[in-house]
Amino acid sequence: MHRLHLKSLVMLMFLSLVCGGMAGAASSKDERNLEREAKRLSDTAAKPDGEKAVLKELSSTFKTGEPAIRSLRDRTPGYGEVAIVLSLAQTLPGGATDANVQKVLALQQGPPVMGWGQVARQLNVKLGRIVSQVRKTANNTNREIKSDHARAGKTPKEAPQQEQRQEKTAPDAPNVHLNDGKSLNRGRAQ
Repeated sequence: MHRLHLKSLVMLMFLSLVCGGMAGAASSKDERNLEREAKRLSDTAAKPDGEKAVLKELSSTFKTGEPAIRSLRDRTPGYGEVAIVLSLAQTLPGGATDANVQKVLALQQGPPVMGWGQVARQLNVKLGRIVSQVRKTANNTNREIKSDHARAGKTPKEAPQQEQRQEKTAPDAPNVHLNDGKSLNRGRAQ
């Protein structure tokens, strides 16, 4: 009987280690994805007109004023981290208020200093949800920048290509095709 109890205890300890290790591996994957998306958003902010678009998107997504976002940016390494902090604060009761933002920052900056996965666990939030929110913010920001460029006209890279195409085909020349050695005029009548 005692031997059966000991085997059960050993088996339970083994299962808890295996399951705990799998949860840690999933968390580290989510943390890597979160860091990648945060870097992507910070890189977008570094582009021309990028900071303006990032501020606009963060402000509308989290219902926070641009001055508060700029202030938060001064306390974090980049706009990607701002999006992480606001996403985590938004999951707390009351949403992304200043008090909730301070709570998230206090957890992350310690002591002890915690990674975003540990902060999410402390707040009982699945990190995958935060990854999705930061990815969505980055995608919307990039989409906004592209549509702004489209409204303003062609990008500088596209402009020379358009001129080259116009030089190759004269707009007034009829299209001439050869069929068994005979030319066939297509287009305007002459």
